[in-house]
Formats: sequence, C-alpha cells, structure tokens
Amino acid sequence: MIENQNTEFKQIWKDDFLKYICAFANAQGGTLYIGLDDDGNIVGINNHKKLLEDLPNKIRDILGVVTQINHKKENDKNFLEIVIKPYNNPVSFRGHFYYRSGSTIQDLNGPALEKFLLDKKGKKWDGVLTDTFAIKDLSNEAFDIFRKKAQRSKRIPAEDLSESNEKLLELLGLTEENKLTRAAVLAFSENPEKLVTGAYVKIGFFRTHSDLLYHDEIHGSLFEQIEKTMDILLTKYLRANIAYEGLTRTETYDYPEDALREALLNALIHKDYPSGVPVQISVYANMLWISNTGNLPKGWTVENLITKHKSIPANPDIAKTFFRAGYIEHWGRGTVNIINYCKNAGLPVPDFNFSAGLTVLFKKENKTFEELSSLGVKDVEKDTIKPLSKNDFDTILRDKYGINAGYLRDKYGIRIIDVFMLIDENPSISLPEIAKELNVSLSTIEKLFNKLKKDNLIEHFGSKKTGYWKIIVND
Repeated sequence: MIENQNTEFKQIWKDDFLKYICAFANAQGGTLYIGLDDDGNIVGINNHKKLLEDLPNKIRDILGVVTQINHKKENDKNFLEIVIKPYNNPVSFRGHFYYRSGSTIQDLNGPALEKFLLDKKGKKWDGVLTDTFAIKDLSNEAFDIFRKKAQRSKRIPAEDLSESNEKLLELLGLTEENKLTRAAVLAFSENPEKLVTGAYVKIGFFRTHSDLLYHDEIHGSLFEQIEKTMDILLTKYLRANIAYEGLTRTETYDYPEDALREALLNALIHKDYPSGVPVQISVYANMLWISNTGNLPKGWTVENLITKHKSIPANPDIAKTFFRAGYIEHWGRGTVNIINYCKNAGLPVPDFNFSAGLTVLFKKENKTFEELSSLGVKDVEKDTIKPLSKNDFDTILRDKYGINAGYLRDKYGIRIIDVFMLIDENPSISLPEIAKELNVSLSTIEKLFNKLKKDNLIEHFGSKKTGYWKIIVND
C-alpha cells in the first residue's frame, strides 16, 4: 500500500492526528492506519487495546464524527484501521478546517475556506447575499443590455422585462430579503470591483511575452464588459479581412468572432472571483489567448472540457443570468462550440490548458501550446527584433490598409510614414507622444492629424486618455 487521497499511515497514535480524521471527513473519506510506517510496512503497536477503548469517544467528542475502528494483526504485529466516511457538514479541529488533497492535508483559510463552507451548504460563491450594495448602485446601461438581449432570446416573458429593475432581479432569483446576491452585483453593478478586486478584463498586444506594445482595461458590469471587450478586441487588436460577395462587403477576423465571444463568456462566468485576478486576453502576431483563474469540477481534466459534458458552472447564478439574456445557448457546450467555430473557419483546434486556471489558446498555425507559449520566454533577452524599415512599412500600408505610401509622401511629406508606423505599432499613442518621438512641435502634429481626419485616413475612438487611433482601410 502507498499513501494517497484516501489512505494515511502513522506508526503511533498522537492526538494531533485527529486533524487527519478531520481532513478525511471534510473530503472524500478515507482510512488512517496506526502501526504502519510511511512506506506501508507494518511495524505494530503495543497499546492497541487502550486505543480501541479511548479513540471512538475521543473522536466523537472532539470532532463530532463517528468512525469505524478495526483491530488488525499480521505476523504477530497489531495495528489499527480507522475508517472515516465523508461528512456533509463541515468538521473542524481546534478551530481549523482541514481538507484531504492528494496525500496531504490542507488547513483551509480565506477564499478556500469560504468556498468549502459554501459547498458543504450546497451554495456557490455568487449566490451569497451582500450587505453593502443596493439597487441604486446598479447600472442602467447593464439593465438595458440585458433587456435588449433577453427580448431577442425570448427566454423571459415580455411582461417580466417591462418590470422595474428591482422586480426583474427578484424574478431572476438574484435578490433575497431585499438584499442583492454577489451575482447581481457582478452582472449589473456600475463598479463590481467594490465587491471584489480584479472584476475586470485586461487586453494586451505583445511582440514577445516581455514586450508589451499597448494594452487596455475594461471595467463596469459583466454585461458591459462582454460588449466593450468584444468591440475593442475586434476594432483595435485584430485585423479585419475584407471581401465582397457581389455588392455585399464582408469582414472576417483572424479568429472567429463567435469563438472569441464564447471563450470570453466562459472566462467571465466560470472565473474564481475571490482570486482577485482579472480575465486576461493576450494578443500576439500568431496567436491569442484568453485566461481566467478558476478550478475544474472535482475529478475533471481538460479532456472533459473538449468533449460533450454536463454543465457544472462555477458561478451558476451568473450563468443562469447570461443564459436568460441569450448570451449562451446550452450549458456545457461552450468549449465544444469554440472548437467547431475554429474548425469551420479552417483554423487549428484551439488548445485548452489548465494550470491555476483555464487558458484557451487560439492559433493560426498547427503548433502545440508549449511551442507557442514559449515565445520569447527562454531567449527573450537575446532575441533582437529588427525595426521595420520604411520600405517594409510601405508594403504593410499597401497590404494591410490598402493605402499607397507614395501618395502619402507626396501629399503630407516624408515624415508621414513615421506617423503611420507609430500608430500601427501603438494605436493608443497620444499626440504629445508622437510629437516627442518625431521631435516636432505639438501644434504641428495637431494640424497634421486634423488634416488626416478630414481626409478620412485616420479616426480616433474613445477619450483622449484611454482612446486609440485607427487607420482607415481604403476599400
């Protein structure tokens, strides 16, 4: 025998070993052997009779647990077998809650303890009531998005959608005793970060893992996050491939929009919010990944995710709310849909990697997760990326934007190519930063950009501080 999830060996009895019984009772149950060494060899004990009399009462009185204790004998050596069943109620020892994980025991605290206690009560983190939030703290824009989507999905009666925000939350099961659940706050609050740190989305465009070119943060309710994230991801971070079917213009992206939306929804719905880590989207030239902290359901591996599986949402109230709004079609099919969307687009099947959270890796080439994710990690300091020459960028202007570089030079001067190179590399760059890079006055740059905007060659989206420039594609 070897020690494992359900087996532990001790050569002698010590009262401190009650924490092992506590850990087994809180997990899947197990067997504690007294009189065996760490390798499972029987060494025997001399006080087995006294222990048989004392331990049942001691375990019951201190832990509130009833166990089965069996006397065993082999080769004239006595040892004890203590069989512990899993308990539905949480069991503590000296004020601590221990839990068996693998061949070790964990002293639960913080978010892990809260999750454990909620699981024992049959509740989830997002269903807990809050004391510091009220209807006035919620976002009307979030409710507008929900009503618009739910009206289209027809998963809520039309008359219910016409109710007040407060009544609508009650119908969705997101309130109790005039208090909002955590799910209500996350889905509809103007600032869910007041409830839990990290309740937002980060997007970054990387040349290598250590070379971040530009980034954005998307805050607000979850409904606003999904809409704003998809908008900025498609307009700022991904290239639109334009084609015409007859007179109809079509735009397709490097990765299917439906697959990206599904992966983002999965990340927001299944995220471990107490972790305080935002959902992160990393965009590279040849790949894109979406990652969130969280845990797979007990006993699951990544293989369960990529095949048809039942739905076990980490945050069921959030999942239910998004389902009612029509964002998700069928629970348990999100990852399968992601795979099918990519296959239908002629792309490699995305990789799903789980390590302290789930990462979905979208890729343009058929390489493994390890090959792509090692980009710039081992040799990033030695890796020298040659800057683009003006001739190189002439080709980019022609192929990516449909713009003639010679025309730009003739009309705006030779430095115009430097301006477009700066915008292409960092769409969030400010006019003062451009002026500094080119060593010209700010007024000169402002006049140039007014002319470029008038000629419909560039456009600015968002505020001055957090907005970005977009080079207009010449059709």
